[in-house]
Amino acid sequence: MREKALVILAAGMGSRFGGMKQIEPVGPNGEFIIDYSIYSAIRYGFNKIIFVIKEENYDVFKETVGSRVEGKVKVEYAFQRLEDIPEGFDVPVGRAKPWGTAHAVYAAREYINDNFGVITADDFYGDDAFKVLSESLSTKDNYVIPGYKVGETLSDNGAVKRGVIMHDNGKVKSFIECSCIKDGDRVKCTPLDESKDAFYVDVDHPVSMLINGFTPNLLATIGETMNDAFRNHKDDLLNYEMLLTDIIDEDITNGQVVEVVTTQAKWMGMTYKEDKEALQNFILTEIDKGVYPNNLWN
Repeated sequence: MREKALVILAAGMGSRFGGMKQIEPVGPNGEFIIDYSIYSAIRYGFNKIIFVIKEENYDVFKETVGSRVEGKVKVEYAFQRLEDIPEGFDVPVGRAKPWGTAHAVYAAREYINDNFGVITADDFYGDDAFKVLSESLSTKDNYVIPGYKVGETLSDNGAVKRGVIMHDNGKVKSFIECSCIKDGDRVKCTPLDESKDAFYVDVDHPVSMLINGFTPNLLATIGETMNDAFRNHKDDLLNYEMLLTDIIDEDITNGQVVEVVTTQAKWMGMTYKEDKEALQNFILTEIDKGVYPNNLWN
């Protein structure tokens, strides 16, 4: 049986939420968001979970999330370390934040042997997204991105960052990292790159919510990009970040096929504390529909 790993990025802290929202209970029996992701992943055939965490958070993750799932699926822990950089370079003095989402995936490289999925720990992706992702990883040797309707991913409590997908009949051409907010019956997208102008999209325009499927080729691209960055931008490494969307864009430029696949799932997150109640109510609705059991692990 082919390995199908799910890499869960859990090294970041939820600054706007005010703490470690990865272990904020949202389910009726104290379940975390990450529990629902793992439950659906196992349901649809993922057979290994790789948590990417800060080493200092190992005990709390293992005692909480790990202890719930280690008997149900193979589990590995990978540490995202500032010191995990190309040989011959040093971490710049004053650098404290991690090197970005692509670097977080790269931290799991020794545990990845086949096509794999990537999600974040603090987003609720919905059951169907894992079904779509798993099926795509089993049948394709391309990168795949479950695309969500941008209007279904917004918060009533402020603007949110989204990877707006530009595609041609499902073939991804590029991403534009934006701050998105509802504006009338459309969505205003302001690129994080301040040299680009704001634009509007329809509410059903696809966005990436950092749930992706990859071949191991991605890891080689990350390694090469990191080596180039440290050689060519050594005077600007204090603020340098490797975003996963930038790596995907680079691979697209080099001919990698990336497909956006439709998911009917509803994404929900806790960007702001006020989002928690809405998420809890949505989970209860999904339980009533039979999507999840009332108690995930018992």
